[in-house]
Amino acid sequence: MNMRKVPTRVVQVGNVRIGGDAPLAAIVGPCVIESPEHTLRLAHEIAAIAAAVGIPCIFKASFDKANRSSVHAYRGPGLEAGLEVLARVKREVGLPILTDIHTEQQAAPAAQVVDVLQIPAFLCRQTDLLLAAARTGKPVNVKKGQFLAPWDMRNVCEKITSAGNHQILLTERGASFGYNNLVSDMRSLVIMREFGYPVVFDATHSVQLPGGLGTATGGQRQFIFPLLRAAAAVGIDALFVETHDNPDAALSDGPNSMPLARLRELFMQARELDAWLRDVSARMPEA
Repeated sequence: MNMRKVPTRVVQVGNVRIGGDAPLAAIVGPCVIESPEHTLRLAHEIAAIAAAVGIPCIFKASFDKANRSSVHAYRGPGLEAGLEVLARVKREVGLPILTDIHTEQQAAPAAQVVDVLQIPAFLCRQTDLLLAAARTGKPVNVKKGQFLAPWDMRNVCEKITSAGNHQILLTERGASFGYNNLVSDMRSLVIMREFGYPVVFDATHSVQLPGGLGTATGGQRQFIFPLLRAAAAVGIDALFVETHDNPDAALSDGPNSMPLARLRELFMQARELDAWLRDVSARMPEA
């Protein structure tokens, strides 16, 4: 199947268009807000890199990571303080903002600040959470659960659209493969795009080793580039990358975070592969 000949809706996120014939976009940022200063600094650097490469960019960071492996792990500053930081990023850096929500009660206040509400993979089947996000009217990015087949995401889409919201992004981030391991099935991108919504490939969570460090999640960041190249060659509407200026010292998901120093290189490879695929698709008829 020629992915570029499968039409999708266009989801408008601030000044960034995702889907349809829009250019490849990026959703990028640290796993969690570590401090206001660190978050603002990363956002400015990410914005500069994206502008230099020419990739429309959405900044992501979480105010709470409610699904950490250990009860002792850092979760973030919480809803109120976290949204204040994200509001500053939006105001001072100018990028649209994405953040996770974990409860129905978080949907409305988060929607007052951010441009996209994200549903974590572990919660992608939680009907009331999906409906609460949908009813805000904001675009909803749903991470496909590690336990779901890609065709099962059609039911997730129907839950969101039942609330009158058709601004949906579907993100592939790997499927459970035995214990403490994930595998990325690129067929998932093709299958989910057939639902008519833009697809996103999460290159960093796809290399996680869930719970692989016992009290924390491990990761194999050396595979971020190969998997991103594969997804871009299949055809995606946006890439999702968690990045950090010092991943080994990150307070969450450091083992699978992309070093900020390599983000420009990653953007360039993704953009060039996307351009190649668009050119090939334009010149070759559907079989």
